[in-house]
Amino acid sequence: MKTFAVPYGKTEIKFQLPSTLLVDLIEPGTSTPLSDPAAAFQSAYIHPLGKRKLTNFPFDSTVGIAINDKTRPLPQPNPLAFLLAVLIEAGFSRKNIKLFIGSGTHTPMEEEDLLKILDPGIINQHPIIYHDCNSSPMVSLGKTGYNTPIYINEEYFHCDLKICVGNIEPHHLMGFSGGVKTAAIGLAGRQTININHRMLSHPQARSGVYHLNPMRQDIEQIGQKTQIHFCLGSIINEEKEITQIFWGEPISVMKAAVPYIKETFGKAVSQSYDIVITSPGGHPKDISVYQAQKALTHAARITKADGWVILLAACPEGSGSRRYEEYVKKAKSHQSILKDFKKGFFEVGPHKAFQIAREVVRVNIVLVSDLPAKKVKTWKLTPSQPELLEPLLQWLIEKYSSNPRIAILPAATRTMTEVNYDRK
Repeated sequence: MKTFAVPYGKTEIKFQLPSTLLVDLIEPGTSTPLSDPAAAFQSAYIHPLGKRKLTNFPFDSTVGIAINDKTRPLPQPNPLAFLLAVLIEAGFSRKNIKLFIGSGTHTPMEEEDLLKILDPGIINQHPIIYHDCNSSPMVSLGKTGYNTPIYINEEYFHCDLKICVGNIEPHHLMGFSGGVKTAAIGLAGRQTININHRMLSHPQARSGVYHLNPMRQDIEQIGQKTQIHFCLGSIINEEKEITQIFWGEPISVMKAAVPYIKETFGKAVSQSYDIVITSPGGHPKDISVYQAQKALTHAARITKADGWVILLAACPEGSGSRRYEEYVKKAKSHQSILKDFKKGFFEVGPHKAFQIAREVVRVNIVLVSDLPAKKVKTWKLTPSQPELLEPLLQWLIEKYSSNPRIAILPAATRTMTEVNYDRK
């Protein structure tokens, strides 16, 4: 027998598979962490991507910095600290530097959650604004070329200097996360997010696609209308260590980061698999079904029709979306969900039901989590528990008359899989 370990919540799940089986471990490319992230940022700050520099802004400017909420991995060390130190040293006043937590349609963070994403020193020294897509005051900025109405947090928009901070990595719909997305979606109104996310069924709305991805290009236009001046983008490894830092104008940052991400996280396989055992990558990527679903895109992409995806996700915060729960409970079947969306229905929250249904009608999915089985079943998902993983795998293996092809995808959200039948 051979032992494998896959991230699960803040720990991992270990399981064994017969040594006679063909098992491929598919992981994102390894990246050496920066030996001195602070020095790397200083260098990036001195030589920004694009033509704009911080010295173009008066030191009495109000500064708005959009940051991610607790659902995103926090780089170690936090690059926000480097940015704040540079701003203060340059002469910007602490009281004029506001931090905006981009929650998008997620449940807005509570004050007690701040320590999950910010050091106490930062919390005590800067005004912090909790964005709510339903109730925060918004400014209307017209529409994008994709006809998306632009509603952005009013207080952020009226800051003299606007910055976004976030990780840049593969995104199952946007192609790539990071850049202006932290504000263009994180600090947007619900209507803006809904209309943007309607494009999720577009064939180019997928990981690894940037210039032709309508969802990504839509948010780039939102970023331009919002007049976001700078982006600080980090690329991290599985230990959340920083491997690359990009600083400068938003479009220039993405143009520099995208080729690196494609090279590092792109993984082609020669043929699809009967069984794919996958994890979003542990906490916080499996904090809820809403977040963990993102792993299914890359896992199902390399799974044979009628094959099996075993999704290992702790989901301590349940589904992560009340509207998702309400919608999927009322739906008659996964097929009826697909019909609803084909007819034009769309809403963020229920859109997760559509994304799951799109995979379930082609492959079998089992959610291994800490959630009560009865609750998981109401969401039309097949439940299992960590302690039942090995019996489940044994049962699946015995279903095949010959040895099944098995893949283990321990960091699915960061591993851009493709089946390349010409690959030798």
